[in-house]
Amino acid sequence: MIGSQRLSHTARRSLAKGLLAAGATMSLYILIVILTTPNLPPSAAINAAFLTNSIVIGGIAAAVGAQMFFSSYGKSLGCRLGGKEWGAGSGGTAVGSFFSFFALVPLGCCGSWLLVLSFLPSIFGGALSVFLIEFSRPLSYIALAAVLGLAALSGVRLYRRTKRN
Repeated sequence: MIGSQRLSHTARRSLAKGLLAAGATMSLYILIVILTTPNLPPSAAINAAFLTNSIVIGGIAAAVGAQMFFSSYGKSLGCRLGGKEWGAGSGGTAVGSFFSFFALVPLGCCGSWLLVLSFLPSIFGGALSVFLIEFSRPLSYIALAAVLGLAALSGVRLYRRTKRN
């Protein structure tokens, strides 16, 4: 219950979709950590990922969940929040996750990402590759901020459209 009002069926269904999307996003992140860390037991890999990237993992899951809620709720009210049905932040989510995995490599986690890192100089050049690796954590925070900002913008748009009607 919010205040003294109950959530409508539409709001509850949209909230469930948002929570499901957030859980799926976090589960996918954890699955990638486990699959790309064959040299550590899964529990150690997950623990290292959460110790190092808990803000990024939680933030991306929350942003995807919020975006799914806004999109689903808006659609049920007849509003379109953007050009895409899935949401505007999916590209930023992928970029943020990609950079956050690089921060795990020095811990022995996500060792398969070393293969990806080895291809970077041939794709981007040496200087840009060093920059991407050295600044992976700030870059993942910037991508996270973009995803959260897009989710907040969707929330504001939905709020304005519901107030007009």
